[in-house]
Amino acid sequence: MRRSFALAGAAVTVFGLLAGCSSGGGSGSDSGTTLKVAALEGGYGRDMYAQVIKAYEASHPGVDVQLQISKSIEDEITPNMKAGRYPDVVVLGQGRKAALTETLVKDKALEDLTPVLKEKVPGETKTVGDKLTKGIVGNLNTNPYGNGKTYLMPMYYAPTGLFYNKGLFEAKGWKVPATWDEMFALGDKAKKQGIPLFTYPTAGYLDSYFFALLADIGGEQFYTDVMTYKKDVWKTANARKALDLTTRLLSYAAPTTVGYANEQDFTKNQQLILDDKALFMPNGTWIVGEMADAPRAKGFQWALTPLPTVTAGSKRYITTSVESVWVPSAAQHKDAAKEFIAYLYSDEAAKIFAKSNAIQPVEGIASSLTGENAAFYKVYEDPSVAALVGGFASTAPVEGVDIKATLFDTANSIISGDTTEDKWQSALNDASEKLREAGD
Repeated sequence: MRRSFALAGAAVTVFGLLAGCSSGGGSGSDSGTTLKVAALEGGYGRDMYAQVIKAYEASHPGVDVQLQISKSIEDEITPNMKAGRYPDVVVLGQGRKAALTETLVKDKALEDLTPVLKEKVPGETKTVGDKLTKGIVGNLNTNPYGNGKTYLMPMYYAPTGLFYNKGLFEAKGWKVPATWDEMFALGDKAKKQGIPLFTYPTAGYLDSYFFALLADIGGEQFYTDVMTYKKDVWKTANARKALDLTTRLLSYAAPTTVGYANEQDFTKNQQLILDDKALFMPNGTWIVGEMADAPRAKGFQWALTPLPTVTAGSKRYITTSVESVWVPSAAQHKDAAKEFIAYLYSDEAAKIFAKSNAIQPVEGIASSLTGENAAFYKVYEDPSVAALVGGFASTAPVEGVDIKATLFDTANSIISGDTTEDKWQSALNDASEKLREAGD
């Protein structure tokens, strides 16, 4: 089924996959080209990259693709980039603490990839643009400067939302909440049985939560106003309502949440869902692969639900996580890089990625899924659910301002009692105003 995304006009936030390193000589895809690609080892694993590269080299004998992969790839490649040794191809989602992608966007240090959309996929008759899901290109994620040019190509997409154990709900006879009133009622009921209502891996995972919440409370226009820093948007009644609901939800958080909400221990918070020690957590479909070998409660079944709504029967929103592939403007092998990116959308590559549950925004791929992934992606077929591709718009850098950290990471301080909702709201409005002024 062809599904258009409800584009609310902002850049996507996601939870990281690839990054790049170093450089090479020459600029074309001619014989003898060494193309350097580095990958962040994320929830989809590492094997799929090696397989795709092997397949690409088989059809491009003049190209040697060198892969670097680790769980802390930004730390490894940033020194090289500062020394002028840039990667050729980078696939790296926004939203990671290092903010490498965001930094290069703000510095306007990315190559224009608009021509890639018109290129034929190597070995196929269709162009890259023809194969992409309608609506996945043309928003501030792919076109961050709003000038009609694409600088970040969408690589993988996944529905995000609240993940839970379907088996537990069936065993308890509990209904998945459709409204916030139902959610908090369930929280009170579960609390009496010693089960916290909520947790999160790290506070950064609240991006998918907040984006959907803002759209539910004020509609897509309000969501866009927040993402594009409309004047005093965080002083509005809708903004306060979002913080009120969130502060109340955080009061139901598992007691270990803040202590484990870091890059070393986040899987311990995820394990709470598997152990029936928390009911819901915000996450994406990669969670299945990431926790594939973890122990779990008897009868455990992964399930995904959109956020509850404020008003019963209203549209529910689900944030779509999109991870991007891009080329630094300082890359030495730009032509070869663009051809490699075009190949990433081939049927051959898409099948390899899909085996690791890395689903690309290519028409027809989702319909071929089975098992849990098939159930997850069916959310896009629900007429009562709208998909958001979104995140904060890019502006010139403002020293000391990180609105994502202010919005998401403050949750830790709300839970611990180190700050208040009033201070949270004030800090958000201050950050938003500074970014608005930087964007003028």
